[in-house]
Amino acid sequence: MAVQKEIDYQIEYGDPAVVGGLSVFSREFDDAYFYEGGDLGAHYTPEATSFSLWAPTSSEALVVLYSSWDGGPEREILMTRGDKGVWNTVIPGNLEGMLYTYRVLVSDQWNEAVDPYAKAVSINGDKGALIDLSKTNPHRWTNDRPPFDHPLDSIIYEVHIRDLSIHPLSGITHKGKYLGACEPGTTGPEGIATGLSHIRSLGVTHVQLLPVYDYATESVDETNPDECYNWGYDPKNYNAPEGSYSLNPYDPGTRILELKTLIQTLHDNGLRVIMDVVYNHVYDGYRIHFTKLVPGYYLRYKNNGRFSNGSGCGNDTASERRMMRRFIVESVLYWAQEYHLDGFRFDLMGLLDVETMNEIRRRLDELDPTIVTLGEGWVMQTELPESMRANQINAGELPGIGHFNDHLRDALKGSLFNSHASGFAGGEHGLERQIERGIAAAVAYNYEIRGFALEPVQTVSYVEAHDNHTLWDKLLLSNPQENDEIRRQRHMLASAVVLTSQGIAFLHAGQEFMRTKEGHDNSYRSPDPVNWLDWQLCARNQNSVLYMKKLIALRKAHPAFRMRTAGQIRNHLVFEQAPGGSVAFTLRDHANNDDCKHIFVVHNANPYPITLNLPLPGAWTVILGLGQCGSFDRINGGPIEIFGLSSVVLGVYEHMQAYPV
Repeated sequence: MAVQKEIDYQIEYGDPAVVGGLSVFSREFDDAYFYEGGDLGAHYTPEATSFSLWAPTSSEALVVLYSSWDGGPEREILMTRGDKGVWNTVIPGNLEGMLYTYRVLVSDQWNEAVDPYAKAVSINGDKGALIDLSKTNPHRWTNDRPPFDHPLDSIIYEVHIRDLSIHPLSGITHKGKYLGACEPGTTGPEGIATGLSHIRSLGVTHVQLLPVYDYATESVDETNPDECYNWGYDPKNYNAPEGSYSLNPYDPGTRILELKTLIQTLHDNGLRVIMDVVYNHVYDGYRIHFTKLVPGYYLRYKNNGRFSNGSGCGNDTASERRMMRRFIVESVLYWAQEYHLDGFRFDLMGLLDVETMNEIRRRLDELDPTIVTLGEGWVMQTELPESMRANQINAGELPGIGHFNDHLRDALKGSLFNSHASGFAGGEHGLERQIERGIAAAVAYNYEIRGFALEPVQTVSYVEAHDNHTLWDKLLLSNPQENDEIRRQRHMLASAVVLTSQGIAFLHAGQEFMRTKEGHDNSYRSPDPVNWLDWQLCARNQNSVLYMKKLIALRKAHPAFRMRTAGQIRNHLVFEQAPGGSVAFTLRDHANNDDCKHIFVVHNANPYPITLNLPLPGAWTVILGLGQCGSFDRINGGPIEIFGLSSVVLGVYEHMQAYPV
């Protein structure tokens, strides 16, 4: 018990003589030691390298230099304590190619750790690397981002670097690598486009990459990357890329060059890039550099001294503390500026605090307001007052930040926690109102149709993502008696609801060809055959791929599906009378400056036809559905029949102009 008390005392106070008896958990500590200088980390030049480390609870600090990732230290250089507990030193000479760590004395214990601000790391991220970042820029490296007006124009395609190319028939040379994800003109079974060419052909606006920062060796060992698989939600070094996706993880600069090459290539192909970031927890709260350098400060603790664990991953970061907030904000800005990223998806965002997320949005707006921010605003328990949590309940305090709409997801395919729940797309009645809430982007449409969002930019409409069952697998669980053709129709119906809903549209890679993970609902470390994009399946389901392309083209052609404000939605979106098991709505009076005067959308999840009356007078043009997609058939009043398990989109054009999809 005495030993545990000593450990707890060190975590909370470090050396009391160093910090004046202030607890690292206290506001007084934050105020006394908050550092605003811009020099933290290592700053290399050919003439000298400067090092600055924030470690106020330490009584001594050293820079340790290494010449190889697996060798012993070559030199230890004493650092000098300065203002606000920041340690500094300058080492003359050209240290390019050297590796380094910090050693700090906390109470009577020496800890060695990687620099949290390291921008390049050794293999497996155990040491920082001193490199000339300008040498990591590809031959073509521009500041130009693909043209883009507003986050609500986003159609996001979420993909894992390895999944995209690792299938044996992907036709991609550098399978599982950054460079494989940007190989042009690749083809697979039956000559179909694969990889980048496939994504580009869909017409999406953004590619969202599952984590590509440096994640834990325990997840994937970079010395043998083919032996293990992981999604990457195990942060180790936040400001350096993961090495397992590199052709040469032993060279700290190569992974940076390759990731930049991927981003530039996606930009050159008209695709913006979102990075999946995980600032809510670290891979190991005891061994992470934060804890070694300033014990207790960077993570949240319960009153009993144990880690807060709302993440379910062992710990939660203390984003509300000023130096942790500063680290997160500056990390995001670094990725946006150094790597030209166009958006950030925040994992378990509901564990972060409102002020941190708003500061990120404010700083990104200064850089480029078209940079997208979205996250998982789940309502989760953590050692932070409820009013401070960046979740759906507090969405009103988070302007400009999107939340994944799990209410629409579950209404469409059934609850994640009940494999038998089929959802609207699976034929379950009584969910029409929930679907309408999703179509209205979860804004306050009227007394009954309302959700968490103040404005549509705060809602991400989706039905599947990397987490949980794919839509196909969920439909198989909930309706096992149905044949594959019926299941395909239900699947396409669900995608049609997503792409005709207000808010930001989000697609999971492979959703366009009925991706399956063979029933796995949490494949974060499952083998490749579970996770890969199966290009044979894609070849078999080309009709589904074509349908997804038509839906994407429909959304892009009609700004009425992308209204900018809740007021516009209330003024122009009208839900129409429809039989049970179906939802119908109109987008009226040139919504969001659409050339089309009125749009009429019907989603019929019943296996049989339904009949509805056209809601407004005029000559209605078939835009999607009712036989040949994009036909110029015109309907002048009267009832119309909508086939079972289908979606239909009609439009009235004042100038006899049609937008066939």
